[in-house]
Amino acid sequence: MPYLTSAVLGAALLCFAFLGLRARRADGPLDDYVTARNSQGAQSLGLSFLASGMGAWILFAPPEIGAFVGPVGLAGYAIGSALPLVILVRYGPAIRRHLPAGRSIGEFAEACYGAGVRRWVSLISILYMACFLAAELTAIGSITALLSDVPPALVVFGVAVTTLIYTAVGGLRASLATDRWQAWLLLGLLLLVTVVALDRLPTMPADASLPSVPLGSALSVALTLVIAVTAANLFHQGYWQRVWSARDDRALGLGAWLGSAITVVVVAVVGVLGMLAAMSGLALGEPPIPFFALLAEAPGWLALPALVLAVSLVVSSVDSLQNGIATLVVAGSGRRGLSITAARWVTVALMVPVVIVALQGHSVLRLFLIADLLCASIVVPVLLGIWSRMSALAAVAGGMAGMFGAILPGWVAGGSLPAGILAASFPDSIPTLAPFLVALLASTLVSLLIAWCRPAPQALSNANK
Repeated sequence: MPYLTSAVLGAALLCFAFLGLRARRADGPLDDYVTARNSQGAQSLGLSFLASGMGAWILFAPPEIGAFVGPVGLAGYAIGSALPLVILVRYGPAIRRHLPAGRSIGEFAEACYGAGVRRWVSLISILYMACFLAAELTAIGSITALLSDVPPALVVFGVAVTTLIYTAVGGLRASLATDRWQAWLLLGLLLLVTVVALDRLPTMPADASLPSVPLGSALSVALTLVIAVTAANLFHQGYWQRVWSARDDRALGLGAWLGSAITVVVVAVVGVLGMLAAMSGLALGEPPIPFFALLAEAPGWLALPALVLAVSLVVSSVDSLQNGIATLVVAGSGRRGLSITAARWVTVALMVPVVIVALQGHSVLRLFLIADLLCASIVVPVLLGIWSRMSALAAVAGGMAGMFGAILPGWVAGGSLPAGILAASFPDSIPTLAPFLVALLASTLVSLLIAWCRPAPQALSNANK
């Protein structure tokens, strides 16, 4: 069986590599390598938004939220997963007009605030995506150990190397090409796994009820997830690249709506599976993994398509993240401009520490929570860049206030700065509202206050005309 599983996974990875390499433009300029500018229609974008945003995390987090928090918490997760795309529907066309030759969130920050803020924002985005990469590779290692006898490190290396090959050579076009196939594959495999798992679901006890917690706690979890997931995904460079890869504003809008709608459905479906597992009285494991508890009651052969589903989810997110990180580094090089060859080597080099971290087996959820909180601390000051009164001072001060706000609740509760920093790193891997909410409010209020009191010079000159 390990040989069959290895062969199937190897074949899937080879297919993805073939599709990505076939889509490359050997003679394309660097700009095409990192943006595939004005080339994608609505359907292609919608499937790409879905594939690049999804990952193995959907097999862990939404089912657990569904099993222990219930429908309210799950609704928060689904909304938070789709909301960044809805924001792109609203602001994407304005970003394209404001920065028609743009390539990254870093360049957007530079256009609004200057080179210093660009470097700061690019660093935060790279740190977030590196955490995302490490979490995804950690997750596929854990899933491999759960569902097969294949060495987890082998699959981690296989995914990292395969995606590196076609993203380093083909750039964003390679990622977009594989996204379309991966999106359909993950939808088909998720449907298969869901139908078979539900068919073998144990009979529910007569007194079974929906998992729930007190409404206040459920709303707290839901709001935490909306803030965390939305803020983090707005620093997902893969989303920003697709803003400029859209053929026009209409394609961007329709594609983002399509991606957000399917994302809500996918997160809801896997979350409901978690609820059903809990209601059926299945042993959810320690730590709890409701989705895989369902698979324990399913036929043994279902483990293989479930593993292929997990690999497809990881590959679809990893290739977008790899190309996104390379794009940020390229765009961050300013007028000097890196060559395509240098961009490829940057992609390869950045994966080395990520794979090392992934092989340590850290908590997937904790890695995401730390990255999410970092993004929530500065997301509002960055997006306020489209407001004419915002200045670099207001943005930086707001971001610093957000980071201070993130550790403030833990500092107050624990009585010391180290306690606040520890609490903001979520040692128990449990999402809590206070750090996210205080970080968001502090960054917003400080940014608005300074922008109002000391507006940007161009805002003053416009006001005097």
